[in-house]
This record gives sequence, C-alpha cells and structure tokens, in this order.
Amino acid sequence: MMMASAQEQGLKLLGAASGVSPYVIRAQMALGIKGLTYDYLPEDPRCKSDLLLASNPVHKKLPVLIHGSRPVCESLIILEYLDDAFPGNGVFILPTDPYHRVVARFWATYVDNKLFPSCIGILKTRKPQERADKVEETLSSLGLLEAALAECSIEGEAEALFFGGGSLGLLDIALGCYLPWIEAIGCLASMPPFLDATRTPKLAAWAERFRAAEPIWGLLPEADKVEKYISTVLYPKWKAALTAPETN
Repeated sequence: MMMASAQEQGLKLLGAASGVSPYVIRAQMALGIKGLTYDYLPEDPRCKSDLLLASNPVHKKLPVLIHGSRPVCESLIILEYLDDAFPGNGVFILPTDPYHRVVARFWATYVDNKLFPSCIGILKTRKPQERADKVEETLSSLGLLEAALAECSIEGEAEALFFGGGSLGLLDIALGCYLPWIEAIGCLASMPPFLDATRTPKLAAWAERFRAAEPIWGLLPEADKVEKYISTVLYPKWKAALTAPETN
C-alpha cells in the first residue's frame, strides 16, 4: 500500500527548532509508527508565530499537530488522536484491551509527572540533600517501570520486547522520548548511568531495542546535543528564576 503524501493526509507538525524537545520527538515517533507523512514546521519558542498562538491559544506550547485545519495539542493527546484518526495506518499505539489501555495511560502520565521532573530536578538544585533526594526518586521511579515491564512479560507469557508487547506502544514512546535526556542529565551530574544492566536489566535491554527500532532510529538526538541545550538554554533560565526578586 502506497504511503499518502503530507498534502494528502493534510498533516503538519509545529515543533521546536532545537531538535531536542522530548514532546515534539514523541509526536514524531507516533507519526512514524503510524506510517504517516507530514510537513514539519520549526518554531522558535522565544518568538511564537501567529500560527502557534492561533493553534494553541491556551498553553502556547509545542508540539501542535494540525490535521487539515484542526489543531491537536499536547503530545500524549496527539498520540491518541493519531490512533483514532488513522486506525488503518501502521499498528495501534494504544492497547485495544480497555484495562491495558488505562494501565498504559497511567504509566505514561507517571513518566511525565514523576520520573522526568525528579530526574531533571537533580540539575535544578545545588543543595546536596535535595539533589540526593531527587536521585533517589529517579531510581525509585525507574525501579517501578522495571517492574511494569516485567509485568508485560508475565501477562504475555513470553519476554516482552516492548511495553506494548511485540510492537511499540504508548508507554514505549512516552518513556523512550526521554532517553537522551536521562543520559545527558546523568552525565552533567557526573553520575553512573541511570539505566544500569545490573539494577534495571529489563529496562536497559528495552532501551537498546527501542533506540534500534526502525520508526525510532534517527529521531532521538545524541545525549551531547541535549547536554549543550541544558547548559546553554536551561541553566541560564533556572539561574534567572532563582535570582529574580520576589513580587507581592
């Protein structure tokens, strides 16, 4: 079956020009898994375009998927939309079983709201105890995800290649988009790798398979590119926020 062109699908993706946004990469992964072509429109978050402001007037953030003339905002919502709007393309990103679907949504939200904030929080504090607490939170979160991946194998009665079973799914994309960031944060914090074959063997093996998967290969930036972004863009922002005078 021939792949429809971006014009035929009517798909555009507004994404950051930096190339390191995990949320934009998340949307790109989903488009690749669904076998959909799209026009990529790079945006400078410091100078938001009229199209971005009109497409996402509430949060004014990236990514935004535009299907025809209709915008879809928030990366996890974009993943679900692509599954619903293009059921005949590629594989399903979300499980078809209702229970497995809500479990995947739960862990995807956990990754966004708990794992990544803890991980990047390691760099946002200079206080040794606070940093140690964030490291412990990150390792604990990864331990829970290790157990979740093991549970996939138990239910499938075979070693699960991915959280989605035999193919990439919602949780694979939700966690996988952060892999370069997790590696970069560990390097900047002068720490051993968070995904360790001894401590989290299933996750470490999963990460290797994920990076090598055909729809993913080439989308994940190198960790040193993320390190540079953190050092040149995020560190100055964090420093400015810490030194900003309080207002009533």
